Amino acid sequence: MTSPVGLHRVLEPTGVLPQAATRLDASPEIGPDEVRVRVERLNLDAASFRQLAGKHGGDGAAVRAEVLGIISSRGKMHNPVTGSGGMLIGTVDEVGPDSPLGLKPGDRVATLVSLTLTPLAVTDGLAGWDGRGEQVPCAGHAILFARSIAAVLPEDLDPQLSLAVLDVCGAPALTARVVERHRMDGRSASGQPGRGGHDVSVAVIGGAGKSGSLALAAARRAGATRTVGVVPVPAERDRLVAADLADEVVLADARDPVALSAAVTGALGAPADVTVVCVDVPGCEHGAILATADGGTVIFFSMATSFAAAALGAEGLAADVTMLVGNGYLPGHADLAVGLLREVPGVRALFEARLAAD
Repeated sequence: MTSPVGLHRVLEPTGVLPQAATRLDASPEIGPDEVRVRVERLNLDAASFRQLAGKHGGDGAAVRAEVLGIISSRGKMHNPVTGSGGMLIGTVDEVGPDSPLGLKPGDRVATLVSLTLTPLAVTDGLAGWDGRGEQVPCAGHAILFARSIAAVLPEDLDPQLSLAVLDVCGAPALTARVVERHRMDGRSASGQPGRGGHDVSVAVIGGAGKSGSLALAAARRAGATRTVGVVPVPAERDRLVAADLADEVVLADARDPVALSAAVTGALGAPADVTVVCVDVPGCEHGAILATADGGTVIFFSMATSFAAAALGAEGLAADVTMLVGNGYLPGHADLAVGLLREVPGVRALFEARLAAD
């Protein structure tokens, strides 16, 4: 008997959900409510790839070997250090008669659930990947459960571009929701009401990255009255300025709380009402909290976030802020992200430049 959340695929330890499992059953035979996908490409999440590349000093062959070892031993791509995985694209091979996902054989899809809970087997030894980029061409199969989520790939977009966007599609959706709520219900740092609600200022830490650029575009579309993108180096500042996604772009090390807070406050004239953390390095929690106004919201999208550090830091700073974990899913999140890519030239330019560099 199969479980809609994949309990029947858990090998070790018993009694936990697939994401918390140390090992999954990735056998290709599907249950009546499962779907098997022929895998074409993985997209490792940024925190995981950064950790692996740093551990091996940029040695692509060593990174490839470790990723292959993780998948082989765990039956999924679940980095044991960062606790994160990524997502994949592929073609639907077989659909169980009771699957509620609405997929059919031959559909090219992106999975919108993490590789940390997706049964996965690789059959080509990752021979087509040099270990030096987040996107991993490969052959193999993956299993989707009844409660999994997948999106049929848009025909007008390059699959690699779709994969990069859909990997972070939760970020713009939650950013837009939070901005809209602040506009209608909250009080801005300036205390001034705007059209249809309050003025809302938004700071995006890591604004030139994938999730950061989409979050900036979503914030502006949702009615943010002022936005600032924070980046660590001049090259990223120049790219973000050219993309025209933020009203201000500032340089700051997100791991330096005082410098980050000063940069955001200096650009906006006050702390931000909404701060979105989209960087893949640890140690950014306190700066994000310090840069956020009382009554504001901090959204953590980075898998490098220490939630203990965030909670204890907010307490120690006597910060009256709401802190949210970006869980990667909101209804309509894929359509929103793809729509921003199509309609906002700066978003597309940043994504295409990143893919070209990888």
